[in-house]
Amino acid sequence: MLELKELRIEDKEWIDPLLRISDYRGCEYNFTNNFVWSRIYNITAGRFQDFYITKHGDEFVFPAGKGDTDALLSELKLYCDSNGIPLKFCSMDIKDKILLEQRYPGKFTFSTNEDLYDYVYESQSLQTLSGKKLHSKRNYINRFKQLDWSFEDITPDNIGECKEMSLEWCKKNSCEENEEKSEEMCAVASGLEHFFKLGLVGGLIRVEGKVQAFSYGEQLNSDTFVTHVEKAFTEYDGTYPMINYMMANRFCKELKYINREEDMGEENLRKAKKSYHPCFMVEKFSAVYNA
Repeated sequence: MLELKELRIEDKEWIDPLLRISDYRGCEYNFTNNFVWSRIYNITAGRFQDFYITKHGDEFVFPAGKGDTDALLSELKLYCDSNGIPLKFCSMDIKDKILLEQRYPGKFTFSTNEDLYDYVYESQSLQTLSGKKLHSKRNYINRFKQLDWSFEDITPDNIGECKEMSLEWCKKNSCEENEEKSEEMCAVASGLEHFFKLGLVGGLIRVEGKVQAFSYGEQLNSDTFVTHVEKAFTEYDGTYPMINYMMANRFCKELKYINREEDMGEENLRKAKKSYHPCFMVEKFSAVYNA
């Protein structure tokens, strides 16, 4: 019987190679995301053959890796039957939706939610901000450069300042009064706490010596960087565009795309992500087995 357990930082060693096999673009197919959100979303994980299996609450993310797909589906169905729950998938890639439709016709009911689609941009676009559509972003950058500012990589020497800024950001944005913000900042704190063991990279911006923004992420698949976190104070116009611009130029030169994750249906976040004109969205689907 499939055994699912709470994720530990040590699990990264066996999980990352299985994620690389499938080379998915969705941000759910990433150990860091699974790990830092695990307690919030009740994420558990296990292995079947060379498949990495994660269960988010009562739903499975379609497994990454390789092996006998029929045996995999039988194992997941057996697990669900034994636990008295329906077999459900979330955050499925389009090719896995097609696979289920073709191999198990009529067995699954599918749905989708655009709030969960990932925004993907051409790296070069975020590095240069060229063209009329991004003219306003260039203006923000040019004005910001007139300040007494600096950018530096996140290191063991300055990561403590990022943690302090994160706490201050939370207070200024009333996280304690908003459950979603509070949960997000718990995930951000977990990423900072395990930053180097997770293999993350990131940077911070100072204005007159004080940290005003930080961001971190990592390589998601063979051609894509994923930005997990981007936080900035808004005392100075252009702080968010500047940290985005600097991250793209510092860490994404060798990769074709940058995944900036979903907007979760939050209108201001959606507007901000659309303003950078993504080159495509990562569609995601849910599936429920028809008993």
